[in-house]
Amino acid sequence: MTGYHHGNLREALVLAAVELGREKGPDGVVIREVARRTGVSHNAAYRHFADRDELLREVARVGHEELARTMVDRKRRVRVKDPVDRARRRLREVGKGYVDYALAEPGLFAVAFSSVDIADLTVAYQQLTDALDECLEVGFLPPGKRDGAELSCWAGVHGFAMLYSTGPMREASKKDRDADLNRLLDRIDDSLKA
Repeated sequence: MTGYHHGNLREALVLAAVELGREKGPDGVVIREVARRTGVSHNAAYRHFADRDELLREVARVGHEELARTMVDRKRRVRVKDPVDRARRRLREVGKGYVDYALAEPGLFAVAFSSVDIADLTVAYQQLTDALDECLEVGFLPPGKRDGAELSCWAGVHGFAMLYSTGPMREASKKDRDADLNRLLDRIDDSLKA
């Protein structure tokens, strides 16, 4: 970032903080560094954010919005006419989008889950809820399995994302990782069907 000149300082500070989050994760989002990158004093930054936690929540919100967009983009790729197959594939693509984002943006993904406000989770979480509701509506997911299905699906892909983005599986080849993700999504699919 080249520095702040005129306009919306708060927005410029958030953009600088997002870049720090991308580069260094939650520990890298520091108001003094954000102010330095924006070209203003840290006192000027504190006029827009009461403390680091408030700034971190803003960066987390951006991360959740980007995560949700990635999930939506993946879901929109599904072009299948059969309603059951379409619902199943859309649920699968929501999971793949979640993992895609975690792998592409490990720093910002970490920030997104370091300072979580449940309201920020709603946008991404809604993609999962909608996909599961669609599976229920077309008869793939029986009503008795619908309650709590979000948690099982989310825990599966979140755990996978952590293992392969910053955890012990981060050195796995793309081919192995993709095969492992497909196996995980197969197991989730199997657990949901009637």
